[in-house]
Amino acid sequence: MRDQAEKLRVLARTLKHQVECEIKGTQKKTRIIAVTSGKGGVGKTNFTINFALALTSFGQRVIILDADLGLANIDVILGINPTYNLYHVLKGEKNIQDIIITGPQGLQIIAGGSGIQEMANLRRWQVEQFISKLEGLEGMADILIIDTAAGLSRNVMSFVLAADEVIVITTPEPTAITDAYGLVKAMTSKKKHGVVHLVVNRVEDAEEADLTASKLSIVAEKFLKLNIGHLGFILDDPAVSKSVKSQEPFLLKFPKSPATECIQRLAAQLMEQGYNSEPSGVKAFFGKIAKLFG
Repeated sequence: MRDQAEKLRVLARTLKHQVECEIKGTQKKTRIIAVTSGKGGVGKTNFTINFALALTSFGQRVIILDADLGLANIDVILGINPTYNLYHVLKGEKNIQDIIITGPQGLQIIAGGSGIQEMANLRRWQVEQFISKLEGLEGMADILIIDTAAGLSRNVMSFVLAADEVIVITTPEPTAITDAYGLVKAMTSKKKHGVVHLVVNRVEDAEEADLTASKLSIVAEKFLKLNIGHLGFILDDPAVSKSVKSQEPFLLKFPKSPATECIQRLAAQLMEQGYNSEPSGVKAFFGKIAKLFG
């Protein structure tokens, strides 16, 4: 089966990379990926959870940081209730390991709370102390996925600009495409280098996905001189809304659904592109965040 062959190939590459790091005596740095969207309601958070779960099936240790500081809902979709968040780490009440919640398939979740936002009001030594605590994440995950809020707020742009890679979620709706372009434009005006992936959600078929991606890619290349990679698409599938209502990821509740097949392909595609550049790691990421919030 093609999907099984893809998975075996990616797992082999992952193992090869791990062995190379051990031979060189270097620590494998965490890959930082921000998931964002120009507008709300395009399925960003639901994508994040199921995409992260798909990555764990490829042998990746994945942590999700819920960075939607206003309307955090990773916990709601998963049906969990976090007791602590980054704010408690910031205040010195907890270590980073204390606030991590383990979800299905070993997926780990960090509730953001107001912890990172509070960094804007800290003195330099306090920021450095906070970041030193967050460095403990470096060896705990292969991939750290940041689920941002939608839009162009300072919080969103800070996470997007600090990440190694950005996945932009859109739908075929004209307003979603326009807002996605606005986000990409704002991002590229401040960040000249970086990897931007596009995922088109809720499409009827591959043709609609390609048409939507082309509209955005052509405009971005013409006016922003930016090459947006079309990572893939997710079919409009009733299994998705059913899983949201039951507070269970569709990848687990409906493993044979069209949406699950799409999300697995997206994860495989990302892993195939995995080692083209060296990730900056957790310390560098949170260091950038501190500067951007400051």
